[in-house]
Amino acid sequence: ICCTVTPDMMFPATANIICDKIGATNAFGFDLNAACSGFLYGLTTGTMFIESGRYKKVVIVGADKMSAIVDYTDRTTCILFGDGAGAVLLEPNYEGYGLLDTILKSDGSGRNYLYQKAGGSQRPASHETVNNKEHFIYQDGQPVFKFAVKGMADVSAELLERNNLTGDDIAWLVPNQANKRIIDATANRMGLSQDKVMLNIHRYGNTTAATIPLCLWDFKHEINKGDLIVLAAFGGGFTWGATLIKWEY
Repeated sequence: ICCTVTPDMMFPATANIICDKIGATNAFGFDLNAACSGFLYGLTTGTMFIESGRYKKVVIVGADKMSAIVDYTDRTTCILFGDGAGAVLLEPNYEGYGLLDTILKSDGSGRNYLYQKAGGSQRPASHETVNNKEHFIYQDGQPVFKFAVKGMADVSAELLERNNLTGDDIAWLVPNQANKRIIDATANRMGLSQDKVMLNIHRYGNTTAATIPLCLWDFKHEINKGDLIVLAAFGGGFTWGATLIKWEY
C-alpha cells in the first residue's frame, strides 16, 4: 500500500511499480491518498488485511516528492516541505502488540484550503493551468493551522480517553511533522512533555505521508519493547487521525 499525493503518474499505481522493482511478484498493490494523514490511513487499512486472516504480510509505504509540486517563488509553502519515503512491514501478532486502536476522520468542506488546483479530471492540464501555476500546492495557512491544531489535538485526546489512558502511559507521540506549534498543541492536550515527542522537522521538513515512518526510523534505538506510542496526523482534505500502537521490538 503506497500512501502518497505525488505518485509517479496518475496510473498505474506507484505501489505496482514498487512491487515490480522489489520483485514482489505474488503481491498486489494500490495507492492511497490522504495527504499528511496517508500513513495512518494506510496503516489502518493494512492492519485490517492482516486481521482478516487472509494475508500474512503487508508493506505500508509513505512516500512523497513534494519538491515536484511546490512553487519555489512562493515562500509561504516552499520552505515547509521536503522529499522522503519510509515503510513498515506488518505481520500477524498474537501477543497483544501492534496496532491497538485507531480513529480516522475527514471533512471535505476543507478541501479548498490545502490542495492542488489542477491536474485532475475536474481541471485537466492546459496552457492556462500551467501558466497560472495551478499544478503547485496551494495552502491558505491560517484556516489550515486553525483546523489542524484542533483536529490533531482533539483526536489524540479522544484516543487516550477511549482507551482509559493518560499522558503518563504514553512513551512517545509520533506526529506528522507539519508545524511545531501544531505538534506542541497536540502534546499539551495529551499531557505529554516535550521529551516524549519525536521531532525531525528540522532535518526533512514536512514530507507529508513519509514523516511518521521517518520518525520511527530516526528514533528506532530509543523505542523499547512494550512502549505505548501514539501516531497522529492532519492533512489536506481535510483528513486527520490518531493511532495507538504497542511496540513489539
